[in-house]
Amino acid sequence: MEAILSYFETIPSLHRSLILVLGITFFWMLEGALPLFNFNYKKWRHALPNFFFTLTTIVINFALAFLLLKSSDWVTATKFGLINWLPEIPLWLYVILGVLLLDFIGAYLAHYVEHKVKPLWMIHLVHHTDHEVDTTTANRHHPLESLIRFSFTLMGVFIVGTPIGIVMLYQSLSIVATQFSHANIKLPKRADDILSWVIVSPDMHKVHHHYRLPYTDSNYGNIFAIWDRLFGTFMKLDRSNIVYGVDTFPDKKENGSLTGLLKQPFHKYRKPTTAKADT
Repeated sequence: MEAILSYFETIPSLHRSLILVLGITFFWMLEGALPLFNFNYKKWRHALPNFFFTLTTIVINFALAFLLLKSSDWVTATKFGLINWLPEIPLWLYVILGVLLLDFIGAYLAHYVEHKVKPLWMIHLVHHTDHEVDTTTANRHHPLESLIRFSFTLMGVFIVGTPIGIVMLYQSLSIVATQFSHANIKLPKRADDILSWVIVSPDMHKVHHHYRLPYTDSNYGNIFAIWDRLFGTFMKLDRSNIVYGVDTFPDKKENGSLTGLLKQPFHKYRKPTTAKADT
């Protein structure tokens, strides 16, 4: 564990980029072999706006990375934060708790708030209006959302008290986890169910991308499935019944247009409809 933490403390930018690129490449190929849905689309054309938003997310996170570094250095030096106030614990437990709590604040809590606060939902809408969810959808976030997510991660560093090694480990795991959960892949049902007790599985997250409430407001998790089960936001829906998109923004052409997506947060809020839940 000490070697892993040491590596992530000084992980080169090239290695972080490779995690992103290799992850997309791997799940892109897996989608061809084990597709959940046989989308009638040109995969590269669909991916272009998603890749644009992936690039803006990278630029914003790299530009603001110094804030994470300064903050993590400060909490480490001052022994500030939840995991630093605990009695002495083994390093492996210290790292797991750090990643787990960062996942809660930087991902689950951020995601939950984005769904509950109307202006933030309109920004997050860009992620949900993809009608063919695949691994490229993972980082389909409006630049404004990238700033919001970064703010929650920064807040998490202060509250949790994580050193930079844990922060970089968390972000690397987060990249792969989101690519996996968004990938258009069909795992054996039993395997997916078992996985969903520990990490966010593809079927579990696809429910969140169903086009109508209450499913849209469920399964907010990023890496770990524990938060949805703990806070009562976990829901099931047979994967064959899942329809992607958002019912109040059904224009597939606009939802696939880069210009349309950049403007999407500034549309007038439209109240979503609720379907009867099958739990």
